[in-house]
Amino acid sequence: MSAWRDSYQIIKHASVLKIWNISLLKISYLLSRVLKRPIIFGFPFTLSIEPTTACNLACPECPSGLKQFSRPTGKLDLNVHKQMLEQVKKTVFYINYYFQGEPFIHPQFLDLIREAKLAKMYTATSTNAHFIDKAKALEIIDSGLDRLIISVDGITQATYEQYRVNGSLSKVLEASAFLVEAKKERRSATPFLIFQFLAVKPNESEIPAVFTLAKEIGIDEVRIKTAQLYDFKNGNSLMPEQEEYARYAKQSDGTYKLKGRQGNHCWRMWSGSVLTWDGKVVPCCFDKDASHVLGNVTDQHFRGIWKSKEYQKFRYAVLANRQEIDICKNCSEGTKVWS
Repeated sequence: MSAWRDSYQIIKHASVLKIWNISLLKISYLLSRVLKRPIIFGFPFTLSIEPTTACNLACPECPSGLKQFSRPTGKLDLNVHKQMLEQVKKTVFYINYYFQGEPFIHPQFLDLIREAKLAKMYTATSTNAHFIDKAKALEIIDSGLDRLIISVDGITQATYEQYRVNGSLSKVLEASAFLVEAKKERRSATPFLIFQFLAVKPNESEIPAVFTLAKEIGIDEVRIKTAQLYDFKNGNSLMPEQEEYARYAKQSDGTYKLKGRQGNHCWRMWSGSVLTWDGKVVPCCFDKDASHVLGNVTDQHFRGIWKSKEYQKFRYAVLANRQEIDICKNCSEGTKVWS
């Protein structure tokens, strides 16, 4: 399945009214940037919904893998999920079923996908692929999942496990092959399969080879992602040496800072939102520990939260001085990220 067919798959989930809603969002976003105060005309067209915070790996730059959350670990209840869909279905048409954790640890994860497809949503998720066997691959195809991002951060076990601690590259590659074969067996164009390669120092020399590997297996696309590092000011052993793959630039005094110039604006505050497994609404995917809770859909309608004083206050803070917000200081939104 080529990239243009995947793009078409997204577009066909957008009705005329949903496209009009995006136009309203864009207009209000541009006005907000000019006037330096938050104006909201529409509602989000994309969401991230968290199936679970649990994960089987222990990746060094992931609070889920390191078990460093202050918020509880849990999984999304199916009834709460139905409530979420009911509240957002008029404008949302793209849902990424991923925030923190490994989605396939949720025992009913594919039921979430099926419910979203019934609500006419484009669905995507990201996985470390350790829970996908031949039977599960067929279930994934049959669920209607539109896009599946597979984390492949090395082409040898020795390299892979330096970041994907406790992980097995052979399981990932076997699962990838199962998915390609399942698509052929079902004669399905979906899900669009993406190898995502997180560029860090231990694996950067293997980046060219991952494109060859993906082609051999039959993966649709490869994406190279720069790594977000929590401790970066004085350098980090995971920082790649090749400048094009690094998210941070070295300064004249020897310290590092995020590349690019971060303006006092953020399209994410108008285009989408994030819902945690227990119904909390947080501004974006950089708020990994849900430290900026703006409401909860289990006791308040999402539309009310979206236009609430709390949400508007957060948007205003972004427009006033984005660098004063903790989760924004290490955010790549609006800066160039190699992919």
